[in-house]
Amino acid sequence: MIAVCVADNFPVVHFGVKSYFKDHSDISIVANIGNFSMLREILQTKEIDVLLIDLELDGLTSIFEVKSILKEFPKTKIIIYSNLTEQIYAPNSIKAGASGFIHKTAKLGDLAEAIIKVHQGKIIMDDTIKKNLDLIAKQNKNERVYRKLSNREVEVLRYLSDGKKNHEIADILKLNEKTISTYKLRLLTKLNVTNLVDLVNKAKTLAIV
Repeated sequence: MIAVCVADNFPVVHFGVKSYFKDHSDISIVANIGNFSMLREILQTKEIDVLLIDLELDGLTSIFEVKSILKEFPKTKIIIYSNLTEQIYAPNSIKAGASGFIHKTAKLGDLAEAIIKVHQGKIIMDDTIKKNLDLIAKQNKNERVYRKLSNREVEVLRYLSDGKKNHEIADILKLNEKTISTYKLRLLTKLNVTNLVDLVNKAKTLAIV
């Protein structure tokens, strides 16, 4: 039986996933948490085979914290289960060490299949993501520019789009404010804009945030 922990902000997600897998022959939901601060305790006290986690989980400030969890608990596989834009966050999630990315609009049957494959050691991405990546590969250089953004740059861009100041982002990500300024400058350069308003608008146009 594959032991799964669901880490999500919303009770309806916990209820829906747990109800679906209630009588599943291969998968058991053994833990539900609503804040990242609870995760380590769960992983230390239960044997979790697969962790379903939303990148917008309360207390999770950076995808680099996902990398930290994987390093600390290498036997646990991670699937990002999120509403965030697939073509940006799926590749970045895989790069960070996650074994898969499933969008919350996917059928629960697809989620079940993903959990089983990931438990078997496979790296999976939704078919839609693969199609998007194929389309991106055919786009011109200007359209593909956002694919060059690093995980950290995407995170900083998300916080800037939420209206947060450099010092606030620095506090959240536990980085120096000067470092955030550097990331901001890189974002302006990579997205070929000259100010914050245009940066945020460009990010929204490209569905990065």
